[in-house]
Amino acid sequence: MQMGTTVAVAGASGYAGGELLRLVLGHPDLRLGPVAAGSHAGRAVTDVHPQLPTLAATTFASTEPELLAQADLVFLALPHGQSAALVAGLPPGLPVVDLGADFRLAAATDWTTYYPGEHAGHWPYGLPELPGARAALRGAARIANPGCYATAVTVALAPLLAAGLVAPYDVVVVAASGTSGAGRTPTAALLASEVMGSLSAYKAGGVHQHTPEMEQALGAAAGQEVRLSFTPLLAPMPRGILATSTARLHDGVTTGELRAALQAAYDDEPFVHVLPAGTWPTTAATAGSNAVHLQAAADQHSGRAVVVSALDNLVKGAAGQAVQNANLALGLDETAGLTALGLAP
Repeated sequence: MQMGTTVAVAGASGYAGGELLRLVLGHPDLRLGPVAAGSHAGRAVTDVHPQLPTLAATTFASTEPELLAQADLVFLALPHGQSAALVAGLPPGLPVVDLGADFRLAAATDWTTYYPGEHAGHWPYGLPELPGARAALRGAARIANPGCYATAVTVALAPLLAAGLVAPYDVVVVAASGTSGAGRTPTAALLASEVMGSLSAYKAGGVHQHTPEMEQALGAAAGQEVRLSFTPLLAPMPRGILATSTARLHDGVTTGELRAALQAAYDDEPFVHVLPAGTWPTTAATAGSNAVHLQAAADQHSGRAVVVSALDNLVKGAAGQAVQNANLALGLDETAGLTALGLAP
């Protein structure tokens, strides 16, 4: 009989939910409990996730607080805006890791600008690699898991802003994501015939919902307000994010100084890797892993720092980071059930 901490997954029929199921099944200290997906209640898990044959006899349950409360920890992989109502029905001391946006933003004005409905509040932000984050996450009863784009950009720029190497008022990010980042709901824009062979921009012009989250996290690192221009791209691949983040260099800053700041921040981190000089990140190298790959250069011609980051949007950008946060909340080895090694080819 498998022993360990029982976890429930709500929103288990989505891409991030399926990744959570996969990671929990392979975790040495976690045991899968209730598997909920309101729109698929009563269906076999393998009808939606054929990659998980050991769950062939398991069916999705309806998403009820009473069911989820039977677990020792709950993962919420619900659409943005749906977590708060469900959390209200859960016991206050039950650990919850929310993969949605409901509790990421501290400012109510940021929420109401980018999301519908009322602001639900603010939980500890689950990006363990940020300074001081682990102290807030260890033993936490509530954790807000970061967004995928926000993880890629914050890891890339936070050390440079903290070290005063770049200006906080002129940050520009262009990032490409695989189609799984848009979720599982079918739309015309996500049809294979629309996506294959095409790279397209969407939600440009400062309207993407991760913008205030990135500004909040980077502002905390900089110790002052950060203004960011963000252009997301849809790439013809299932998973992965490649983000190119640039910021105005302070006078005299070199590539060596940028790399040194990243290395000082991440050399002891199990999941963040600054690549050797001259090697640039690829999404393929991070596929299936909880890793972030980084490279930096000082563009002296334009006076800008350039940091390229790559990660798997469903792992370090969602489910893997949620498991990393759950490990911290439960007092387990932070790396348990996770790998920094990617799949290739």
